[in-house]
Amino acid sequence: MQKSRPTQHKRARERARQEKQKEKAARRLEAKSRPRTAQADGGVDPDIAGIVPGPQPSPWGDELEPLEDEQL
Repeated sequence: MQKSRPTQHKRARERARQEKQKEKAARRLEAKSRPRTAQADGGVDPDIAGIVPGPQPSPWGDELEPLEDEQL
């Protein structure tokens, strides 16, 4: 039984690596040509749409506001 030479394996690996690099380059070019979703929607990121900067309301509701009985 004869083993194949290491150079043949090395050449095959190198060809596979080069092919993978070409595929990655093609995917990158395709991604650059596609518009981004945030830009297509008018520049609004759906994760932060509706968030207003500044102080936010308490998540516990009216719990921290004084009661009417305490004001007297």
